[in-house]
Amino acid sequence: MENQNLINSGDKPLLFNIENATRSNNFYRREIWTGEHLQLTVMSIPVGGEVGLEQHNDNDQFLRVEYGVGAVYMGDTKQGVRFVGNANSDYAILIPAGTWHNVINDGNVPLKLYSLYAPPHHPKGTIHKTKFESDLADY
Repeated sequence: MENQNLINSGDKPLLFNIENATRSNNFYRREIWTGEHLQLTVMSIPVGGEVGLEQHNDNDQFLRVEYGVGAVYMGDTKQGVRFVGNANSDYAILIPAGTWHNVINDGNVPLKLYSLYAPPHHPKGTIHKTKFESDLADY
């Protein structure tokens, strides 16, 4: 069941090194695994880049920073988003459904993180090479 190539295994069991997968990813977002109730993506945010201000009404989200530094913003309303703090390696960010949030890479290296969505948010097989490509996705 170990799979270092990370070919999407759908909802099959998967064992892999998540730190290596996250640090080696150079796409803005790449879906790794999608089950019935949970989804894993890895992200690489370029220097000065951001996740983008967003809200998921139907998804709780867990982010973990593997490498780099990001400024974390959250709020109950779009107008109420405020700086929460900085997250660097080994920090986790928990985002309840309905919370507006953004993570901005304010470091000098790409920000590498992974994200768990419950329930799944992106279509299986999603690869966004850039944030612009992600912004064009219609879901």
